[in-house]
Amino acid sequence: TKIYDYYIIYATGPKNYDEIMSKIKVQNENVKIEKYIYNMEEVMNIVDLIVCRSGAMTITEIANVGKPAIFIPFPFATENHQEYNAKVLERVGAAKIILDKNLTDDGLNQQINEMIKDRNTLIQMGEKANRVSIVNVEEKIYLEIKNCL
Repeated sequence: TKIYDYYIIYATGPKNYDEIMSKIKVQNENVKIEKYIYNMEEVMNIVDLIVCRSGAMTITEIANVGKPAIFIPFPFATENHQEYNAKVLERVGAAKIILDKNLTDDGLNQQINEMIKDRNTLIQMGEKANRVSIVNVEEKIYLEIKNCL
């Protein structure tokens, strides 16, 4: 088992948890696997790098907390919207994208390791993410829906 210089928290989602846990051969003290993270904003605030899919609210949350990210867009999202979402932060230098079809264990590991080693770049990427954040997005969505009723 290789021990890395970082800690991973992996949220599988309730549907995939049992399947993923049954496939894991080696337990590693640097990896914590959860069905769901209920305090996601709190977790995002303390991590150095986020690796995730790229739904609209996820992109918004990441920008709001000012964190760098590696996005793996869900390839079956309607009209490929997750890839387009991810490109918003990629274009400003706040994120990297790995398409699902190009995702490999080694490739993801390499990307994470390269980014984690360069603390200054992580900080700059987080600042760039925060510059494009939309504050009070939940309130804006609520008001938009209310105006439509």
